[in-house]
Amino acid sequence: MKKHFIICIVAITACVNAFAQTERDKLRELEQQKQNQQIRSVREELDSAIALTGIGRYEEADKKYQYVLKNLKSLPSDLTFFFGKNSYMLRKYSQSVDWLNKYIQLKGTAGQYYEEAVEWLKKAEKEVVQERAVQSVEAQTILSRNYDIDCGPTGKVTCPVCGGSTVVIKKTYLGEQYKTCTFCKKLGYLTCEDYNKVLRGEFKPNP
Repeated sequence: MKKHFIICIVAITACVNAFAQTERDKLRELEQQKQNQQIRSVREELDSAIALTGIGRYEEADKKYQYVLKNLKSLPSDLTFFFGKNSYMLRKYSQSVDWLNKYIQLKGTAGQYYEEAVEWLKKAEKEVVQERAVQSVEAQTILSRNYDIDCGPTGKVTCPVCGGSTVVIKKTYLGEQYKTCTFCKKLGYLTCEDYNKVLRGEFKPNP
């Protein structure tokens, strides 16, 4: 009698364990299905964002790119190109440089959009240089277009673009590139007149 009782207990335990295992498997399967559905949904948002970039609806596209970045752990490499391009069109030039560089780093010259990425990157980097000059000015003072800054007895100011080094350093996937500063004429400084033109947005750098 005792032996039969033990057998029954073992059988019941086995059934309970099997049932519990089955339930755990079902829960895991449901969770996996949920994750797969979320990934599909996010990728559809990415496809929609790329399409919106293609037709010039950049603000709408940006919102979708941001959603994808927040909800997709493994980012497709092509996203880095399209988000970089879209950022340029929204005048987010530093952001554009970052993402376009990332695309080139990931895909190299074999990337489907490599040549286009390089062209957009050049444009974005040029705009970043211009922004640095303006930001440097804004960080020092808020001026009316009718006023000039007194540059002191020397009549010179360290170039706000290159910091006096006479070169502008650009970081690319190949490393650092050095280009002669087009603002200070290889001098490392601006005359007071030119500096005030920069402040007013009237200065035209050498090509």
